[in-house]
Amino acid sequence: MSQLMQQIIARAQQNKQRIVLPESLEERTLTAADMSLRDGLAEIILIGNPDEIFALGEKLGLTNLDKAIIIDPATSEKTEEYAQLLFELRKNKGLTIEKARQLVLDPLYFGCLIIKSGDADGQISGALSTTGDTLRPALQIIKCAPGISCVSGAMLMITDKPEYGENGVLVIGDVAVTPVPDASQLAQIAVCTAQTAKSVAGFADPRVAMLSFSTKGSAKHEVVDKVIEATRLAHELDPELKVDGELQADAALVPSVGEKKCPGSPIAGHANVLIAPSLEVGNIGYKLVQRLAGADAIGPILQGIARPVNDLSRGCSVDDIYKMVAITACQAMDAK
Repeated sequence: MSQLMQQIIARAQQNKQRIVLPESLEERTLTAADMSLRDGLAEIILIGNPDEIFALGEKLGLTNLDKAIIIDPATSEKTEEYAQLLFELRKNKGLTIEKARQLVLDPLYFGCLIIKSGDADGQISGALSTTGDTLRPALQIIKCAPGISCVSGAMLMITDKPEYGENGVLVIGDVAVTPVPDASQLAQIAVCTAQTAKSVAGFADPRVAMLSFSTKGSAKHEVVDKVIEATRLAHELDPELKVDGELQADAALVPSVGEKKCPGSPIAGHANVLIAPSLEVGNIGYKLVQRLAGADAIGPILQGIARPVNDLSRGCSVDDIYKMVAITACQAMDAK
């Protein structure tokens, strides 16, 4: 396990957050819940029938599930309260109380309502569910963070090149959600990814490069103009944010190139947060670095939601879920 991941786990253990795992009858999820409880990683809330959960736990040889909070939407005294809350949140969108009472029985909705009510700090699903199923209740109930209107995904890239980023660690966004962000969305992605760099990667000083195929006017194109405008808007969104663009990747990362192409920039050559101009670029870029350079990729980490809700790959491992519990806990500390 990387040193960064060990640090993330240690931070989670020092300030335990309440993390909901709604897919409680999924074997990898339940095993990761047991490990998290064993290691004091978080307070784990499981959604489902306690008898079924304990039966599966016994089958899997798990010994720590008695430390979890288990809530069954079918019998919980909170179910009607949560149904009323969901109805109030969505009645202007045409939701009826009858439909709200049906939806609240869905563990993904129930978990988000626990968070909205202040009784939990974050949620993780996706081992069984699609990304759409994970995001839909989060956006309907928890909604986006103030000033943010789009969700994005960041990737932690851990390389063996300490001269780049933050001792070899870089945070890249968006790699997962918004295919073709406009300038406003790209600015929001920059602000959110810098926040992820602080809350999860532990960067004291995020330095954000807005990437393009041009550095400070070396090429002219409408997609370059978008990055230039996004850089301006990112400054407006967060005047304290250290951000510069448009920068080519080498100008962002290599001091000698940054000084030559963009003299005087506080970011060029020293960036530790990279913002791709589109999802296509971000996704292809991180996978090339992962496969060709042997970098360790952790994520994607969803960002932009008012309280952390993270999405797993349906091919995830127990270890992936365990790590995501720690990551979600670190996000939750800064979201309060």
